[in-house]
Amino acid sequence: MENFYQAFADLDAERMVACYHNEITFEDPAFGKIQGEKAKNMWRMLCKSQQNKRFQVIATNIVCTSESGKAHWEAFYTFSSTGRKIHNKIDATFKLKDGKIINHKDSFNLYNWSKQALGFKGFLIGWTPFFKNKLRNQTQSLLLEFQRKQNTGI
Repeated sequence: MENFYQAFADLDAERMVACYHNEITFEDPAFGKIQGEKAKNMWRMLCKSQQNKRFQVIATNIVCTSESGKAHWEAFYTFSSTGRKIHNKIDATFKLKDGKIINHKDSFNLYNWSKQALGFKGFLIGWTPFFKNKLRNQTQSLLLEFQRKQNTGI
């Protein structure tokens, strides 16, 4: 787990995804549940989007056995759509298989994130299922576009 978070702090997506099993399932409030290369590409996209920006990840309370793990991590960055500062607090749980992460779930308060990212608009609608669905549609769309560009070499 330490390697995963150090790679994230370094924005080194390839080191991150090297920690993932080929049958990885990832889940969080923003992306929902994604699997395999799509989950790996999410980290590639996120790391690429933060290159040369003020981005920081601090991971603490990392606990790992041969079968599972957990960590608390905090991300500090600027939300590109609004220019607003984000401090997101995330709790992660992991299941391992063959020494690699096969299941990764990040949990955070989406309403708190939406208030930081969108200000008053997030305060008004950030708690609604409508917002959650719209955000997931947007993140999935961004991920599909990123994958398309990766596959075509654009």
